Amino acid sequence: MKCPQCGQWNRASLPHCQKCGAPLDQSEAQLPSWKTTLRDDQKGKEYIRVDEDGDASPTPDSRDALAREMAELKHRKSQGSRVQREMRRESAERGSAPSSMTIRTHASVDTFWSVEDNPRSTVRIKRAGQKNDEDTSRTHHVNTAWQDSRSYAPLWEEQEMYGTWQLPQNTQFTGKLPSRSRGLRHIVRILTIIIMVCLLGLTVFFGNNYFKDRYEAAKELNKPSVTASIKDDLAAHTILIPGEDGQQIYIRELHTSYIVTGGFATVEVADHIWYDEITDYVGETMDVTLTPFVKTSGGQQKPMDLITYQISIPLSPITMNSPDGLRTEVATAMYSMNFTVRPGSTVYINDEDVSDTVDSEDGDFTYNATVQPIGDNDFVVRVRSQYCRENSMTITLYREPQEIPLDLSADTYSTTNSKAIEIRATTLPGATVEVLSPHSDLNVTELDVTGAFSFYAVFDHYGDNTVTITASYPGKKTSTVEYNIYYIPNQDEYTPKAWPLNASGYSELLANNVARTEKNQIYVAVGTIAEIVSEKPQMAIMYTSEDGKSQPVLLENFTKTTWKLGEYYRIYGDANGTYSSMPRLSARYTYW
Repeated sequence: MKCPQCGQWNRASLPHCQKCGAPLDQSEAQLPSWKTTLRDDQKGKEYIRVDEDGDASPTPDSRDALAREMAELKHRKSQGSRVQREMRRESAERGSAPSSMTIRTHASVDTFWSVEDNPRSTVRIKRAGQKNDEDTSRTHHVNTAWQDSRSYAPLWEEQEMYGTWQLPQNTQFTGKLPSRSRGLRHIVRILTIIIMVCLLGLTVFFGNNYFKDRYEAAKELNKPSVTASIKDDLAAHTILIPGEDGQQIYIRELHTSYIVTGGFATVEVADHIWYDEITDYVGETMDVTLTPFVKTSGGQQKPMDLITYQISIPLSPITMNSPDGLRTEVATAMYSMNFTVRPGSTVYINDEDVSDTVDSEDGDFTYNATVQPIGDNDFVVRVRSQYCRENSMTITLYREPQEIPLDLSADTYSTTNSKAIEIRATTLPGATVEVLSPHSDLNVTELDVTGAFSFYAVFDHYGDNTVTITASYPGKKTSTVEYNIYYIPNQDEYTPKAWPLNASGYSELLANNVARTEKNQIYVAVGTIAEIVSEKPQMAIMYTSEDGKSQPVLLENFTKTTWKLGEYYRIYGDANGTYSSMPRLSARYTYW
């Protein structure tokens, strides 16, 4: 619309000009021409679908059909609502009871509900004794089917999408409207009571737990406490017994009295006292009990609660150095087993006491086991160390059964400093004996009579040398015996032969390693252990240069000393190949 004053164009629905504020003449506003072109019943959109043969077919849009159905449903709903209102009005004029009516009651009055011509307007009967003639006449006019001398009052009015329902003009309102919040208040009151009951129950519950916990805590404070501790570097337990300062508490099992100081008597008990005297089997744990008494002022002893706790009993330590496993196959009549236990331990092997062979300093000992050619030979090792329970292990040495018996003498050495030693053995009389390892002076003069023979084993290299003997007899399977003897000269003979691993010696060893290994050339390595490669067998790397940063050499420990990382040593050993491009020595003697 164009403003008559300033000529500004404005929307037709605006009462004033947006620019100058002058009033606009709404009578001149006309319906836009484009609105006349709109049609609700126009055909909806269609989709043209073309198949693989090129045939096209129109397909209507299902959303248009849904929109039309929703518009039609809305129209039918509006029409049906109007028809129902008209039917209820006609029924009321004929005196019929209205349909779909809700009868509501109230505790303070005797009431029923009805309407005149509108089911949405509900009226209430007035109290008895409050009616008059005018009320009576108007009440008759409301509904002749339900004649009553009491007047009616409307309950509520309802706004709907189709209009506003009002109370009929011929209906009189008397009395107070019943509050809709009365039922809500009743529900709130019930909920409040329930919440209060729950809160009271929770208060009682948590209060009971609180005082119960306080009681238990106070009760625990009056009980002795037991904690694990250490006494003289051994496992122990410390017991705190509550009491009054100055009181004396006597422990029957310990035959000792303790004074209460600072509210407690402190008792330290070493765990081993409970099982030191037990010689038979002891389990992993043990339950022990102390019986305390408190001395009264009259000199009497009043018993206190028993103190019971559990202790753990450690196993006696034992380390098997050889063989490498609990089951080993051997071909010798004699096999050396080596162990390490705690110094001073009692050791039994197959019930034979060998405690006197245990080294008093490092606990190392060696046992030469006689292995019969019967298959499995079991050796049970039992160790009992101080303050420990007995520990045991079973080692099985398997030796193949022999048709021709062949055994070495029981006093055959397993280690020697001599380059050759005498070996004595026995076999089946009349058998043929052959020594396959380096030897000399084979004596078989008694072989045909007693089966005894002897020879000297010659050792051609340092370390383990295997002595191999065979015995054969017509019609029987040949028997073979192999026996390892560790040969190393004593230090006075061995160490003077050593070459220094200085710059030139190190280069020469790398260049001629194979030849030096074959000749068992001895070297001396001086320096600090820079790295521990393995613990069993112990292998370490040492830098032999003067600055300690180059010329690495791998040392395999065959000495009686266990090397420590970062320690300085002078080590003698013989060439034994290479390891990761560095020389390898079998160490025989260690000096600090």
